[in-house]
Amino acid sequence: MVVIPTLNEAARIEPCLRSLIAGCDFAREVQVVVADGGSRDGTRERVAELSQRFANLRLVDNPGRLQSAGINRAVERQAGPGHRYLVRCDAHALYPPGYLRRVAAALAARPEAASVASVLDARGESGFARAAAWAVDTPLGSGGSAHRGGARSGWVDHAHHAGFRLDWFRRIGGYDPGFSHNEDAEYDHRLARAGGRVWLDAGLRLDYWMRPGPAALARQYWNYGRGRARTVAKHRMKPRLRQLAPAINLVLLAVGLLLGPVWPPALIPAALYLAALAAASLVGAVALRAAHGLWAGPALAIMHAAWGAGFLWQMAQTGWSRP
Repeated sequence: MVVIPTLNEAARIEPCLRSLIAGCDFAREVQVVVADGGSRDGTRERVAELSQRFANLRLVDNPGRLQSAGINRAVERQAGPGHRYLVRCDAHALYPPGYLRRVAAALAARPEAASVASVLDARGESGFARAAAWAVDTPLGSGGSAHRGGARSGWVDHAHHAGFRLDWFRRIGGYDPGFSHNEDAEYDHRLARAGGRVWLDAGLRLDYWMRPGPAALARQYWNYGRGRARTVAKHRMKPRLRQLAPAINLVLLAVGLLLGPVWPPALIPAALYLAALAAASLVGAVALRAAHGLWAGPALAIMHAAWGAGFLWQMAQTGWSRP
């Protein structure tokens, strides 16, 4: 079965569903469930209209509103004894032809894997979003995450969720329904502790659409940072350096600005960071062959600062206690 959690995704849900189902006989035989958290923008009406064309499409209510809760509810209400696999899809993504068949094939080919993950290829519609999409797939944007534009398959601790074995999903209790962000990494942490493994299949790729402007991108990464902090606090984890880098960078910048007037060497980290952002903008403009590539540096600064601020704010609220 396939589950797509939604909340006010009227502009995206139809292209997403058509990319998954239209023109694929295999996909038309798979149960596709949209778990809606109370949309008021026409999302539910779009799904109802599409269900007239696609008989395998279902709409279920998600009173928990969060995507983690929606996926759990869809599994609880719709998964039957004959369902072995769960495929998670996102309304902000477009899927290549045959995607569902390939996820099922990847799970079948790796019986030792509890989950298979896919690679995200970032895309953008506005000039800012295209620059941000280019930037996020670089080491400066993703910290070297294998599922961000990567080309190698292999075992990973965490990557973008694609397919699950339902027995494993149920065994560890599904997603934590209280997590609005980072629920996938939190799930993978519990999965690893239970002995499950995640296989990243670089042949499973999908287009992910970046937020269109600076404010929306900042909100997204603020929530990402908060979500990571909640995972760290819940499991008393020791984050990797690349995961802490945005928060450390933000602290160094703040300290530099405070001490710079009385001790100029404190501004060196800020100067180096600004130089890196400027270089990213120039490389982005060349890579995209367009002036809007100059947004790459500002987009990186927004992602880093918002993630770091969200992480630090959440850690200040919860510390190392369970959120």
